[in-house]
Amino acid sequence: MKRLVYAREMQELDRYTIQEVGVPVEVLMENAGRGTAEFLLERLEDQARQGVAILCGPGNNGGDGLVVARHLAARGFPVRVFLLAPEEKFRGESAINLRIAKYAGLPLVPVLSEEEVQSLKSELRSCGVVVDALFGTGLSREVSGRFARAVELMNTSGRPVVAVDMPSGLSADTGRPLGVAVRACLTATMALPKVGQYLYPGREYTGELRIIDIGMPERVVEEKAPRRFLLDREWALSRLRPRRPDTHKGTYGHVLVVAGSRGKTGAAVLAARGALRAGAGLVTLAGARSLQTLYASYLPEVLTLGLEPETRDQELSRSCAETLLEVASRMKAAVVGPGLGLSEEARELARRLAVELPVPAVLDADALTALSGNLESLRQARAPRVLTPHPGEMSRLLGWPKDRIQEDRLAAAREAAQLSGQVVVLKGAATVVVAPDGNEAVNSSGNPGMAQGGMGDVLSGMLGALLAQGYPPFEAAALAVFLHGASADELARRIGPYGFSASEVADHLPRLLREFSLHVRP
Repeated sequence: MKRLVYAREMQELDRYTIQEVGVPVEVLMENAGRGTAEFLLERLEDQARQGVAILCGPGNNGGDGLVVARHLAARGFPVRVFLLAPEEKFRGESAINLRIAKYAGLPLVPVLSEEEVQSLKSELRSCGVVVDALFGTGLSREVSGRFARAVELMNTSGRPVVAVDMPSGLSADTGRPLGVAVRACLTATMALPKVGQYLYPGREYTGELRIIDIGMPERVVEEKAPRRFLLDREWALSRLRPRRPDTHKGTYGHVLVVAGSRGKTGAAVLAARGALRAGAGLVTLAGARSLQTLYASYLPEVLTLGLEPETRDQELSRSCAETLLEVASRMKAAVVGPGLGLSEEARELARRLAVELPVPAVLDADALTALSGNLESLRQARAPRVLTPHPGEMSRLLGWPKDRIQEDRLAAAREAAQLSGQVVVLKGAATVVVAPDGNEAVNSSGNPGMAQGGMGDVLSGMLGALLAQGYPPFEAAALAVFLHGASADELARRIGPYGFSASEVADHLPRLLREFSLHVRP
């Protein structure tokens, strides 16, 4: 399973590997450069025969670039190295590799002013591949001066750019450009992927990502790396449980879905559908009595519970709480909120259920709005909760501007998890999952075709089903998020990049699970 790291965490892992484990830093740099060169040739060998321009900064990233140049030259590929810092600025292992490059007779061209950078324009357009080795993972300030101009020239060169470790100018922590950033077609990152390579817009700047084995022992990663995971196929297969043949509907739990009101019946139906498709043994959809027949006609497999009194908008009233709490005591999990309504009656009901439900529960949509500014109340919840806000709902929950949330989505989810003491799923491109115990995840599945109403309702139902099947809250949330996106990815490949519906995402889940089940260990 892939761990994701921030810049400071990667630096600490490097330090530990060198100082405590005893792996020489020269070995790490050599492996980094050689691995990058191999990746480049694997993908761009024909273009590399036209020449490779390598832009090196003075730090370890520049040292890696010099190793790349040496390995390419040794294989007969024409290279030119452009040094964007004076030779005396190269220190340590970078200085060693600069001396080796000079001894090997590699063409080294100093580029030390903005005027000299301008000359790179023709150089870059005359080569076949550009290698970006200006800045690595540790960059924290905005790119300026000749370095900014060099980044712009790489981006406008019309040539494929291969980034060493991190596209220069891209924050390794947030995935946001620091002024300007290289748009790479390939990125060779060292040892572990960085958070900013999977959060947007960083994913678009990173291009195809290859993790290079630099010789960091696996034990170092297992013992010292943070519990922050990339949600991908490998992770999902490690968590998905096989089903035994001697089981029955009671084995896989009963989910109570409390949802729906006038004009929002679809949200309730989609949540129940998501729970069915994700494998819940039984699903009960609780809503206003006047809507019960409607729900039953949509989903004959779902049990329905019609409640009174209801408001004029067919929302459940606060006095339905006692019945719902009693019914929930016989369930394994609950989903509260999709289309529930925003009247004060419905809000009071949602707030009470959020705290008093005796089973693990997903809080979504209108239930989250009811909790705005009062996340701390969930610390008193009788059982685990999973919150599934989109950025607008998160803004209301935290009182933060939406721009601040989008600037650092993990930080926002972390804040909500700490305030509530519960697992938080911040939806959107590269959905993130954060638990108050320190477990975190960034999703790799999903596509723009999911930008359509109802997708979140299906996700909440799926999550409820996994809770009912006994998955722990963080694991259930992360698995639901990945499978939800993976189902949409299959639809995008099969029928088109967009235009598929939330119902289709739910209905495709069994096919996806069938394919996954072939690889799940019993």
